Order: sequence, then C-alpha cells, then structure tokens
Amino acid sequence: MTPSVTTQREILKEHLAKTITLTDSEFDHFFSYLKPYSFKKGQNIISEGDHVACEYFVLNGCLKTFYINKDQKMFILQFAMPTWWASDYGAIYGGGIATVNLDCITDTDVLCLTSEDRERLCKENYQLEYFFRWRSNKGYVAQQKRLLSFMNNDAKGRYEELMKMYPQLYNIVPKQLIAAYLGVSRETLSRL
Repeated sequence: MTPSVTTQREILKEHLAKTITLTDSEFDHFFSYLKPYSFKKGQNIISEGDHVACEYFVLNGCLKTFYINKDQKMFILQFAMPTWWASDYGAIYGGGIATVNLDCITDTDVLCLTSEDRERLCKENYQLEYFFRWRSNKGYVAQQKRLLSFMNNDAKGRYEELMKMYPQLYNIVPKQLIAAYLGVSRETLSRL
C-alpha cells in the first residue's frame, strides 16, 4: 500500500534528521521537489542505455542495482531498502547514459529527486548540500568496504559479513539475488 503524503514526509524527515537540521519551511521546500512513484515487483526503473535524471529514495520495498555482462551473468551492485537512495550515479554525475539497471525486488514506493533539482536545492541550502555530500561519502565508504571484502574474504566470510550488517536482507531478497551480490552460485549460497 502506497504511504500517505504525511507518512512519506515523516519517513523522509526522520531520515534527514539523522544528519541535518532543517526548519519546517526548509523541509517543506525540499519535499516539494520530490515526486512519489509506485513500482511493482520486477518492474524496471532504469535500464542500461537510458538517460538518467533521477535518484530514488526508498519509502518501502526493496530495489536492486545490477549489471548483466555479455555472458548474461548478473552482478548486483546494491540492494536499496527503506530510507536508502539508489540510481545509476555514474550516469547522473557523468552526464552519460546508464551502464547499470535498477529494478524492484518487491513492490516499492519511492520519492524521486532529479539531479537538476538536487543541485538547485544544494545551492539554496547548505544543510542539504552537506546531507548529499555526507550521503555520497557514506556510499563511497560502503563500496570500498565491499570491494575489500571481495579481496580479503572467501564466500563464507562475505556471506557472514553481509548477514551481520543487513540481517533483514535474508527475509526480503531471494537467495539467488544474494548469491549474485556475493559473486557465488545459488548452490554455494545454500551450502553456506
């Protein structure tokens, strides 16, 4: 069920309040730039080759960012659960076309913010600029940790680390997608 506008506002306000402080009028101004969308399980939001103008704040549900190579093997870059952001950031920041895909693991409700609006808002309000910079830095650190985990851990170690950090994934995400995230087969994941 799609969250009401009041609920959408509460979820986003609580998310922002963990990092920055906005007045009610500043929050209202920010919220006015976000557009709600609902997507069904399996629905594509971004496909490789698309022009990408938005990033998505997950209100409920779960998304995955992934790449399929020439051998049709799927590599999952990110799962995005409630209060996470997702997009093809290479396309947004680089101004090119999407090199990855974004779709829905479950029915999902999001708030969409265009890159152009994010830049405008950051110029208007240093708190929002700080928030988006902080979020980008946090994402960079998470990607670095994941890369180091691939370099230093075997499949069992990567699985244990993932479940320790995000135990709720096991109940939301199908096992074959967890396997693709870990870079192992479904059979290997079953043995773990």
